[in-house]
Amino acid sequence: MFHLGTTELIILLVIVILLFGAGRIGKIAGELGSSIKSFRAGLGEKKDDTKDTNDTA
Repeated sequence: MFHLGTTELIILLVIVILLFGAGRIGKIAGELGSSIKSFRAGLGEKKDDTKDTNDTA
């Protein structure tokens, strides 16, 4: 889609590190990971709810 090579990815990574700082990037990545985990858990609960309603109907 974007066809980024290794050089472009390295330049992009350096720019991101300069803008946010290495410590802040780790914090952002951790928050993103926990958000994805809770989102998936919510989807799992939704699937469980639909199974319960289908079984009783």
